[in-house]
Amino acid sequence: MAAQKSLAEQGIAVRVVSMPSTNVFDRQDAAYKASVLPAGLPRIAVEAGSTDGWYKYVGLEGRVIGIDRFGESAPAGELFKYFGITADAVVQAVKSVL
Repeated sequence: MAAQKSLAEQGIAVRVVSMPSTNVFDRQDAAYKASVLPAGLPRIAVEAGSTDGWYKYVGLEGRVIGIDRFGESAPAGELFKYFGITADAVVQAVKSVL
């Protein structure tokens, strides 16, 4: 949400979609899925874990920000900074697909 605010301040309108369960989303009908993830729009996914499963939602032109390795231990905020899961990283990712 901080990235959305920053982008709005820069005149870039974005929509934030929360998808806590890809399994539930995948069971929805095509019309619903298209209303949530309209075709032709650039997409960014942010995942505090493996990025692999998100590429089917963002497509070949989208970006996924996440963690693709195991073994670090620290408070979540510190890990997010360490792995680049920050509002600034999301802003840059959005700009890279526009």
